[in-house]
Amino acid sequence: MSDPAATLERSTDLRRRFENAGQGHVFRFLAELAPARQAALLEQLASVDLDEVRRLHAQLASKEASVNLDAIEPAPYVPAHFADAAKYRAIGEDLLRDGKVSAFVVAGGQGTRLGWRGPKGTYPSTVITGKPLFRVFAEQLLAANRKYGVTIPWYVMTSPLNDTDTRAFFRDNNWFGLEERNVFLFPQGTMPSITHDGKLLLEEKDTLAVNPDGHGGALRALKSSGALEDMAARGITQLSYFQVDNPLVRVVDPLFLGLHAAHPDSSGEMSSKMVPKRDAGEKVGVFCRERTASGSRTRVLEYSDLPPAISQATDPDGRLRYRAGSIAIHILTLAFIDRLTRDPDRFGLPFHRAIKKVPHIDPTTGQKVEPSQPNAVKFEAFIFDALAECRSSLVVETTRVEEFAPIKNATGDDSPATSHQLQSDRAGNWLSACGVSIPRRADGTTNAKIEISPLTALDIDDLRRAQLPRSVDVGAEVLL
Repeated sequence: MSDPAATLERSTDLRRRFENAGQGHVFRFLAELAPARQAALLEQLASVDLDEVRRLHAQLASKEASVNLDAIEPAPYVPAHFADAAKYRAIGEDLLRDGKVSAFVVAGGQGTRLGWRGPKGTYPSTVITGKPLFRVFAEQLLAANRKYGVTIPWYVMTSPLNDTDTRAFFRDNNWFGLEERNVFLFPQGTMPSITHDGKLLLEEKDTLAVNPDGHGGALRALKSSGALEDMAARGITQLSYFQVDNPLVRVVDPLFLGLHAAHPDSSGEMSSKMVPKRDAGEKVGVFCRERTASGSRTRVLEYSDLPPAISQATDPDGRLRYRAGSIAIHILTLAFIDRLTRDPDRFGLPFHRAIKKVPHIDPTTGQKVEPSQPNAVKFEAFIFDALAECRSSLVVETTRVEEFAPIKNATGDDSPATSHQLQSDRAGNWLSACGVSIPRRADGTTNAKIEISPLTALDIDDLRRAQLPRSVDVGAEVLL
């Protein structure tokens, strides 16, 4: 039960701070609230960094980010197939066997765009059994633990919106066979949403309007949750970062780990994967090199920042000149993350603004406002901005059929249908490499539904040791 005297004292102190910052309107309805709701609002307000809000508003709220297009060029990358792959894979496998690697999934999204009620990680994603995304990743970890004789800890960033449901899902599924102590769940941070003139918004009379602080905020959340401290205690040095919507992602990839750790062009701080863009209009960020006064740096430019003359430019061979599409798969070294998050008063990544519609309470009338036009500024950090803080960073090419089949939309591109086909295509390719006859359509895609569990094989070499059919019939369903 809330202590009225303590609540009053806290209210007086906070009100003074917020009024001095020109934000006293958020206390407009405090007296109307029940004691428990008063305490909840005061706790939320106490967590707001008013200096940061004021600084970000001054820096970003009234101007667009600019890109010096004359200073950019396509980023170099390691091609998908190269001569020394076995050497680098062995280095990555040693890192795994030595217990130096953790897995980290950003899983704060909901399945709303898919018509799914619940966290996106609970969405049924595989071709035949419909395993939820979380189970696909967990089975990869179980298989890797078995293969390399270690325990790879898994860090799962939720959001305030889905944290409770995600935790319940893991418990209800008995942690997917993993030990609970090796799965670390924590919620993403938030940032206050503000008006164009810098005023905080109330979502309800007892709740400040906030938004997730972007996937770049994952680094702050790793620090504030204690996840970094937990990794350090386990002897972890490398963090394998991926997002929750991609069932083909390699949760821990020994080749990628080895390239990150030992390639001569890598500083060993942060490395990234790319796939060639489908076409100039595909809405993904592009890896570029930006010339600066002190040299050059890798960065990701959003598709919206590239004018058609650049995004549509081609090389003499007809391929897009700016073709290295970012797929949100990275490896970061713990020491690098620590450097970016060490100072709690100065986060190492910049924030970007987004103009959005935010329902809110009118501070004068107390009525709920549902805006018909964008009315607010949200601040978000992007994980790929950490690339600019590296001494040098490595970009590694992969293919969609091997590693990128996201489930983002209910229909069309990046939908369950396109993901299922890519999953079957990869499984068909693996089986073909093992001597199994696979039916193909005219375009080369697999004309069957094939699902290979990570517990059966993490790669083609694992699959060679499994009991396999001699052939697959047209339209068949094959589960291995």
